[in-house]
Amino acid sequence: MPEIDLRSDTVTKPTPEMRRAMYEAEVGDDVYGEDPTINRLQELAAELTGKEAALLVTSGTMGNQVAVMAQTQKGDEVILEADAHMFYYEVGGLACLSGVQTRTVSAPHGILTAENIRAMLRNPNDIHNPRTALICLENTHNRAGGTCYPVNVLAEIKEMAQQSGVPVHVDGARIFNASVALGVPVRVLAGYCDTMMFCLAKGLGAPVGSMLVGSKAFIDRARKCRKMLGGGMRQAGIIAAAGIVALTSMVGRLAEDHAHARMLGEACLEMGWGIDLSTVQTNIVVFDVMPFNVSAAAVQKLLAEEGVKVSQFGEFRLRMVTHYGITRQDIDYTIAALNRVAKKLRQDSKR
Repeated sequence: MPEIDLRSDTVTKPTPEMRRAMYEAEVGDDVYGEDPTINRLQELAAELTGKEAALLVTSGTMGNQVAVMAQTQKGDEVILEADAHMFYYEVGGLACLSGVQTRTVSAPHGILTAENIRAMLRNPNDIHNPRTALICLENTHNRAGGTCYPVNVLAEIKEMAQQSGVPVHVDGARIFNASVALGVPVRVLAGYCDTMMFCLAKGLGAPVGSMLVGSKAFIDRARKCRKMLGGGMRQAGIIAAAGIVALTSMVGRLAEDHAHARMLGEACLEMGWGIDLSTVQTNIVVFDVMPFNVSAAAVQKLLAEEGVKVSQFGEFRLRMVTHYGITRQDIDYTIAALNRVAKKLRQDSKR
């Protein structure tokens, strides 16, 4: 029986090219700014996103938290979508590390609009209000099923934010998936925000690391915040080497992951699982098990017995994420496994 791991695109293993690059990496002490491979990676990240500077951090969560620390003061308020990763999955870091409070708003498919956000801005002239210090977007949106921000929506948010004097940070963990799905260069998407984090260790397949990009002044502040969190690494060029390979050789193939996700989504719909196909825009498929009157945990267990690993996304939802470790054969097998589970559940319900 095969083992097909669709829990996340974080389960990918480094490619042979990455392993060679890591073995041969030229290294130095990055706290002194002397690791040439890290410096090359940071220059590449800044160039690809059209920003002045970039910083290697250990994870997407660290990148997001450092971005907030570098742009806010204690008692400030940050606006986020209600299911945003920064609010939902980062261990209360916004409150603990930055001392900020969150103001959340639910949005269809996780996509905030300029109108949504404008209604959340605090009146700076009211002494009772915290300062609205930062607007945070997630592109693609994980819990919404990998949805992308349309370019026109990003442009409207950026214009409103500039008029209001509030910077925009993008949790772009999967921004390259958004770029490929929209057919828009990452540099264009990054142009609608002040700061951005993106992951090297998800769809791009590197073993570890994320990048934070923005102005030089922002990155200078972020570097100090990273040091405070224990993220000042030494001879970490071995990590950066894999990141360079990821950015130069793994972006183009993301369309294959998107096609695989679409196949899974369409199959789920045909079998009777609950799914909104309009959310299957990139490499994430979130589906509902309620049509079969069972729990997500029960279906997760049945799929595991078939050799397919998926993530539980609530009491009645499951998530599948495609990545370069998943082949077309794996997709075909998974569809067959989903069908077998669906048939079993239908039969059980008739007893």
